[in-house]
Amino acid sequence: MPRSNQSQKYFTSQLLNWHATVNERSLPWKSEKDPYKIWLSEVILQQTRALQGLPYYLRFTESYPTINDLANANEDEVFRLWQGLGYYNRCKNMLATAKLVVEKHNGRVPDSYEGLLELKGIGPYTASAIASFAFGRPNAVVDGNVYRVLSRYFGIDTPIDTTEGKTEFASLARDLLDKKNSAAYNQAIMDLGATVCTPSGPKCEDCPLAKRCVAFAKELTGLLPVKSKKLKIKTRYFNYIIFVWNNSIWLHKRSAKDIWENLNEPWLIETEQPIDEKEVANESVFVKNKISLETIKYSGTSSQRLTHRIIEARFYTVALKKKPQFPDDKGKWVAMSALSQTPFPKTVLSFLEKNLYF
Repeated sequence: MPRSNQSQKYFTSQLLNWHATVNERSLPWKSEKDPYKIWLSEVILQQTRALQGLPYYLRFTESYPTINDLANANEDEVFRLWQGLGYYNRCKNMLATAKLVVEKHNGRVPDSYEGLLELKGIGPYTASAIASFAFGRPNAVVDGNVYRVLSRYFGIDTPIDTTEGKTEFASLARDLLDKKNSAAYNQAIMDLGATVCTPSGPKCEDCPLAKRCVAFAKELTGLLPVKSKKLKIKTRYFNYIIFVWNNSIWLHKRSAKDIWENLNEPWLIETEQPIDEKEVANESVFVKNKISLETIKYSGTSSQRLTHRIIEARFYTVALKKKPQFPDDKGKWVAMSALSQTPFPKTVLSFLEKNLYF
């Protein structure tokens, strides 16, 4: 749908004026010019609210002040520092990218949009953000905040999760960008979406764009932006067995391409439905090691909502008097004194902390 140049110029000028005179959103990475720290903040903020990601950003920049420090870091320590943020594949990609930048780019983050896209875990949005904020390149960012602001202001009902929608919004974002002041423009539109044009309860009375906003005029803010797909939520049932022997707990590292990759967990029995102590005792690991039903103690439940699934976890504790025959290639015994330095999924970490394992 064609849009008037006047409407577009008004949008950009009003947005930049609001950013220069009213916008008081203060975050440490907003004034940052170091491409490494900007990249770090963008990785942390993927699927994460700014206030939740802030303490992680501060801890990472303190522990690893340069990309060389991160590239040479102990992997378990990095995952431990990431613990609680979720979407652990981000952390895996972050480590791989840091190593690649050090090995192939002499520790210098590429300064072009195209060069940034070649790095693992960096897509169009992150590449645009780094190119704009660190190097002043004329690349427009398009994230959830941008989709929301643009769809409401221009009254666009093209679904944002379709190829057509992504193309339309990306093109519009490029047209609106102040190419001489891309960093300020990109920061302004993201901040407006985060603080004023929010998903629910938008503060339209404080919006510098309300005068010409289609959604505000037609009372469509609750309907825009549009998504075509409904999220399908699947429930998975994790039955964790806390095997305790000689002041140690048996753990294995998740390595399959699944949730929580590279994090540690106790012995896992995944089932279609929750199971009880009798059903646990029938599992092969108990039969093979002659572990009786009487030794199995139900220890609690935990539920965690992820983007596409719900994890219903049940915990059972088994105190062993002798070392069982467990496959060495599946896991290892970890001393309780070392658990606080071991990266766990949030579900397991909460259980261990609550039950005073560390």
